[in-house]
Amino acid sequence: MNLEIKGKLIKKLPEQTGEGKFGKWIKQDFVIETQDQYPKKICFSAWGDKTDLLKKFTEGSIMLVSFNPESREYNERWYTDLRAWKIVNAQENVPEDTPPPPFTEDDIPPPEEEDIPF
Repeated sequence: MNLEIKGKLIKKLPEQTGEGKFGKWIKQDFVIETQDQYPKKICFSAWGDKTDLLKKFTEGSIMLVSFNPESREYNERWYTDLRAWKIVNAQENVPEDTPPPPFTEDDIPPPEEEDIPF
């Protein structure tokens, strides 16, 4: 299942590293806040080379996160992980409800010269 959500980056947590049976690993969690009527804070995990994608963003950036949810059981308790697999800058896509920029004198084209005698 692939899902996407857009939000403002509000926190990048410190990178975590370790070594497992398949070698070294790196993980970084980050929190975004949705821009809905009732904003929600959501924590995602970026693993491996996806942590490099996260380095391009600063707090306050608007991002679009594609992720896969996964839950697992441990000692009869369930834990859910939201693994980000794609992180892109969403500020490049201007929402439809955003008003156009204000009109300036630079927007007025220069008058065309005409050969009309009057």
